Amino acid sequence: MSQQFRTEKDSMGELQVPEEALYRAQTQRAVNNFPISGIPIPRQVIRALGLVKIACARSNFQLGDLDDDLAKAIEKAANKVVSGDVDEHFPIDIFQTGSGTSSNMNTNEVISTLASDGDFKVHPNDHVNMGQSSNDVFPSAIHVSACLAIHEQLIPALAHLEKTLNDKAEELKDVVTTGRTHLMDAMPITLGQELGGWSTQIKMGLYRVQSSLTRLQKLPQGGTAVGTGINAHEDFAEKVCAELASLTGVRFAPKENFFEGLSAQDAAVEMSGQLKTVAVSMMKISNDLRWMNSGPLAGIGEIALPALQPGSSIMPGKVNPVIPEAVTMVCAQVIGNDTTITIGGQSGNFQLNVMLPVIAHNLIQSIELLANAARVLADKAIDGFTVNHDNINKALSANPILVTALNPVIGYELGAKIAKTAYAEKRPVLDVAKELCDLSEDELKKLLDPAKMTQGGIG
Repeated sequence: MSQQFRTEKDSMGELQVPEEALYRAQTQRAVNNFPISGIPIPRQVIRALGLVKIACARSNFQLGDLDDDLAKAIEKAANKVVSGDVDEHFPIDIFQTGSGTSSNMNTNEVISTLASDGDFKVHPNDHVNMGQSSNDVFPSAIHVSACLAIHEQLIPALAHLEKTLNDKAEELKDVVTTGRTHLMDAMPITLGQELGGWSTQIKMGLYRVQSSLTRLQKLPQGGTAVGTGINAHEDFAEKVCAELASLTGVRFAPKENFFEGLSAQDAAVEMSGQLKTVAVSMMKISNDLRWMNSGPLAGIGEIALPALQPGSSIMPGKVNPVIPEAVTMVCAQVIGNDTTITIGGQSGNFQLNVMLPVIAHNLIQSIELLANAARVLADKAIDGFTVNHDNINKALSANPILVTALNPVIGYELGAKIAKTAYAEKRPVLDVAKELCDLSEDELKKLLDPAKMTQGGIG
């Protein structure tokens, strides 16, 4: 059955729009103009656009600029945008006009259509977009969407990963293993200490994200076209932020300077940098897990990650570290997204940034990817891995580096001689030390106790 169309018109003339579409001419022009990626605006950003429109309608009513019936109709329609009920009517590609004007008008048109009823007409520009410009709506929607995604998804996920690491560290606090620097054997540590280092990375990442939220919760809404606030009531910005706070539970406030808020995306760039740092931490943890799991015969083989799926189409019995591998790919994507956001952030000319949609897409993707990956890493890798005690103890007992603990007593030179002899003859350090120094066996056993070495200090 062939698709039916209706005729819509805007200031540029008439064009055909799908009969069932809630959007109108300006959205259709954007659909026609940007058949580029097939990737639409993220759900979180569409939700945020709906929330901004509700907050603006409420504020305009409170300020006496919009009558009660219009405000209520806009809010009712916008709630459908917020809930995701009409996402199929937001078809515009992320690679569109750099201000996000097409998506703002898409939102205005959908809400206008839903809110209108017979002779009761809600105009997309005069009513839904009252006191607003795409130039302040879309950057505000970026901030709102990112803040909500961080509060609702990322912070709980990172907190879960941190707790899982802490729980595992406590479980393994007495398991002594060989430390490694430069991928070479080094002084002993406990697995609890190793996982404690990972946990602190995630804790610090969580702190960094939370500290940057302060700037992201400042909105440029009220700056309108260029930052002067033309066509917006002087109290509009404060009221919109108050309404958004009421709608979301997140404390929003107007930007101190609307010119900065429209022309720059520094807060988004800052948050992207924090997300990149979290990605770097998670990649480090994932790669350490891959090394520790390697083998199991010809690698390090200190731990065994949960066996989740067959690892090879040709080698029976092979099991791969699939979760850490997936997480490292997520991290690579987030690091790449940060580069895109960095370029986007510096692409402001005078009073407007012209890469807003691609900033929005990459920022939201990074938040959601990290949130999902953090939970997967916690639940399907960290929580369930087991320790190969035999492999750990075998390597630990033969480690010539243990002689380091003797340095304060016998000196570096004799310590080096003992280590080299033990390595060359493949003998335990204790046996060689008994032959080459004057310390008793009891003294040597005390000094060469790997568990004691993990506690630091001298002797």
